[in-house]
Amino acid sequence: MSATVYWRALDRFREIVAAHPKREAVIYPAGARPGGLPEYRRLSYAELDDWSAAIAERFAAAGVARGTRTIVLVTPGPELYAVLYGLFTVGAVPVVIDPGMGLRKMLRCLRAADAEAFVGVPRAQAVRVLFRPYFRRVRVTVTVGGRWFRCGPTLASWGREPVAAEPLREPAPDDDPLLIAYTTGSTGPAKAVVLTHGNISAMIDQVDAARERIAPGTSLITAPVAGILELLLGSRCVLPPLIPSRVGSTDPAHVVDAVNRFGVRTMFASPAVLIPLLRHVEERGVALPSLRSVYSGGAPVPDWCIAGLRRVLPGDVRVYAGYGATEALPMSTVESRELLGGLVERAHRGAGVCVGRPAKDVRARIVPITDEPLPTWADVRAWESDSARSRGVGELVVAGPNVSTRYFWPEAANTMGKIVDGPTVWHRTGDLAWIDEEQRIWFCGRKSQRVHTAAGPLFTVQLEQVFNTVPGVARTALVGVGARGAQRPVLCVELEPGADAGQVEAELRSRRERFEVAAPVRKFLFHPGFPVDVRHNAKIGRERLAVWAQRRLQKENV
Repeated sequence: MSATVYWRALDRFREIVAAHPKREAVIYPAGARPGGLPEYRRLSYAELDDWSAAIAERFAAAGVARGTRTIVLVTPGPELYAVLYGLFTVGAVPVVIDPGMGLRKMLRCLRAADAEAFVGVPRAQAVRVLFRPYFRRVRVTVTVGGRWFRCGPTLASWGREPVAAEPLREPAPDDDPLLIAYTTGSTGPAKAVVLTHGNISAMIDQVDAARERIAPGTSLITAPVAGILELLLGSRCVLPPLIPSRVGSTDPAHVVDAVNRFGVRTMFASPAVLIPLLRHVEERGVALPSLRSVYSGGAPVPDWCIAGLRRVLPGDVRVYAGYGATEALPMSTVESRELLGGLVERAHRGAGVCVGRPAKDVRARIVPITDEPLPTWADVRAWESDSARSRGVGELVVAGPNVSTRYFWPEAANTMGKIVDGPTVWHRTGDLAWIDEEQRIWFCGRKSQRVHTAAGPLFTVQLEQVFNTVPGVARTALVGVGARGAQRPVLCVELEPGADAGQVEAELRSRRERFEVAAPVRKFLFHPGFPVDVRHNAKIGRERLAVWAQRRLQKENV
């Protein structure tokens, strides 16, 4: 029989409960006030502790234990954290995924998870019942919300307080799986990432260290993983109203209201949230006096947005641009003062985007660009002579205690995505970058999205930064049209509202002539609105834009 284990980091949570039982753990929307602003409810640390213990007790009684893979399709809120902490308490392995990736992709991923338990909202349970062959091994089901036909008990029926004394459990080894998280599949096939007890524990320490070990106070959370970490640091977590698959549609007025109503000190958000927030604050002239730090991730934050936040926020606020991936979070950060102190100008000249120095205990290296496997470091060295055409840019690889060393699925992803170097396993990020003399990482674009011209590769973000400074341009996206090795570089352009396309194109051509790195781009196409990823609503879908660009050029017979 499997040992009765739990996640060691929960000891930190229990210490907070013992010291501050009445402190609010989760502050979450529940209805609306007159005038449209959300009403909020509050869940204390003691209440969350009891609730997660009750859930753990019921899971254990149902046979959910160490290593039991459990699909969790629950809307971000107090129920999600109670379920996750309950599963962590019994050593089970939650499987989380973005439903917004589309039903067919999601079903394929969930079938590969081969889970034995399923926790979901009624809509998710309907999918499980209608597509039962994809969930053949599921034997325990729990519905979060109203009871759904033949879907087992509801979470509410389990109650919020444990009945019996908690059994004795031992901390699980650091290399035990804690969580399986699927990548979005926005720039390649979705993969099931194994995050171990040690990986997530290291993330907690890195977040704590990044804040100089200062107690977090109140944090505004727009990404569930941030909430998991913040609760283990004792934060009051405020969840504004948002739709997980459409984070960019979050009402900035609701964000302002939450920050000021609850005295939020720390905000975690993607550019899709920060950009509308900045515009709202500028237009309405509202203040956010309680904020002390802003952390952004999910996609590069436009430098004009960072500069704008510096203007409208109190002078002592720290604005961090974070960089990471499902497999390695965080990889690096850079604070706004350093970024705006000359690094942005280098980006505008074609250096790429500076994403800062590696996070605590993370090591970063650059390997030659290849789509072939690199099983060992000896294989890396064999490709080094092929690096001349990339002008110093290569694929970024990272290693560290927070970096996942394996995928659960597909197995081929381990062959393509990991490099074994003695006891160290390096993760291939799939991102192209270079590292400067001060150990700062400069992101140049995704490897899968590089443009293969006859003269050599072109790197998307590196070139786009040159053109994004043109007045009237909202953002740009470089794509390749034609056969690999002879692709034609095309710059897709999204305009600001009211911008004149003719005038903008003239400025784009002028800027192209000023920078050698941008010279290969000879064609500009204006697009009404770029496709973006599901999770952060910020990563540009360049693969879809490439198809669109090819069709446009065919129609124009160019």
